[in-house]
Amino acid sequence: MALPTEYQLKVRLLEVTPAVWRRLLVRASVSLAKLHEILQDIMGWENKHLYTFLVGDRAFEAPHPDASGGNARRTRLTSLRLAPGDRFHYLYDFGDDWNHELTVEDAVGGLRAVDYAQCLDGANACPPEDCGGAHGYSQVLEALERPDDPAFRELLEWLPPGFRPDVFDLRATNRILSVAHRHNRAV
Repeated sequence: MALPTEYQLKVRLLEVTPAVWRRLLVRASVSLAKLHEILQDIMGWENKHLYTFLVGDRAFEAPHPDASGGNARRTRLTSLRLAPGDRFHYLYDFGDDWNHELTVEDAVGGLRAVDYAQCLDGANACPPEDCGGAHGYSQVLEALERPDDPAFRELLEWLPPGFRPDVFDLRATNRILSVAHRHNRAV
C-alpha cells in the first residue's frame, strides 16, 4: 500500500465546554513542528509556549534544552504510519495544559488536493491564551454570562475585543493558514 500524501485530522480540545474542534486536511510530509504551527493557527493560539506530541508511548518536542522526547522538526507525520481511526495527542502550554486529541479520519494517497493545510470545518472559539486552562476558561465563560458582576470585571477586561466563545470563522481561519504557510507549499 502506498504512503498517504494527505491526512484528514479531527482536532478536539479536551476538557472544555462548549466543545472546541477543527477538521483539518494536511500534507502527510509535514513535520510535527510545522503541524504544531498549523494547529496554533487553526485553534487560534498565539504560539507562546512549549508543546509535545504524544503518539503511543513516544513523545516529540521542539528542540529545547529541557526536551527529552524525539525531535518534532525531524519527524514527519507520514513517518508515524498513522491509519484512519488512530489517535494521538498534542499538548500545548505546560502551565495551562491544553490537551488536544487528534483523530486520523482519512489517509489519502495521490490526490495532492491541498497545497499545505486547509481547515475544513470546526466549532466554537478557542479559549484565549493564558486564561488558566480549562478551569480558568470556565470562569471566563461565567464572566461573559454575568457581565455586571464586579467579581468578573477584571476577566472581561482581559479578553480580546469582541471575543465570542460560540463563534468559529472557517473563512478567516483558512486565510490565516494561507498567509502564514504560503512559503511551505513545496513541503
